[in-house]
Amino acid sequence: KTKEGGVVFPLYLYPETTTEETILKIEERKPNLNPEIVKQISEKLDLIFTNDKEINKDTFAPIDILDYIYAVLHSQTYRDKYKEFLKIDFPRIPYPKDRETFLQLINLGGQIRQIHLLESPIVEKYITQYPEDGNNIVTKPKYQDNKVYINDTQYFNNVPQIAWEFYIGGYQPAQKWLKDRKDRKLEFDDILHYQKIIVALFETNRLMLEIDKIKIE
Repeated sequence: KTKEGGVVFPLYLYPETTTEETILKIEERKPNLNPEIVKQISEKLDLIFTNDKEINKDTFAPIDILDYIYAVLHSQTYRDKYKEFLKIDFPRIPYPKDRETFLQLINLGGQIRQIHLLESPIVEKYITQYPEDGNNIVTKPKYQDNKVYINDTQYFNNVPQIAWEFYIGGYQPAQKWLKDRKDRKLEFDDILHYQKIIVALFETNRLMLEIDKIKIE
C-alpha cells in the first residue's frame, strides 16, 4: 500500500533469505492465495492445483486464477450488474460455475492480460498508419474521420473510434497518452508504441464482447 492509496496483491510470496541461506537452498515461492478457496475450486471443477502453470489440461495454477479474475472484471455485464458495489468496495468475484466456463474465461483473460502488458504478438500487427512527415510535435490532439491528429498536418490513420474513446479505469488511454506529451516530439519508438496502444484497446473491446457471450454467475 502506498500513500496514494494503491494496494498491491502479489501473485506469489517469496521468502526473505540471507545470502548464506540462498547459497545453501532456494526456498520455493508460495502462491498468495487462500488455500480454502483454491481447494473449493479444485474440488468443484475436478482440477489439480499446481504452484506453476503446467501443460496438463487437468491442472490449474495461480496465473489461471488471475486470468479468470481478469476476464470477469472485463465483463461489461458484470460491471453493469455490480456497478454500485464496485464504487465502494473491492470487487466480489463469483466462483467458476463449471470447468468449461473456467477454462474459457482463463483463455480470454490471459489474452487481455498479455495485450495490456504489450507482451502479446498481436499488438505488433498494427491497424493504423502514420503517413505524413513533419516535426512530430504534439500540439492539440484531436480525432476526426478515423484520424488522430497530433498537430495540424500529422496524424495516425485508420484509428477505430472505439479505441479513441475506450476507457480503462477513469481515463481514456489513447487520448491521455498524447495529452501527456503535449509540446513534445514523438520519437520513432513513441510512434510505434502509440500504434500498439491502439491495437491493445481495439482488441480489449473485442475480447470483452467475447467474454459477455459467456454466462458468469
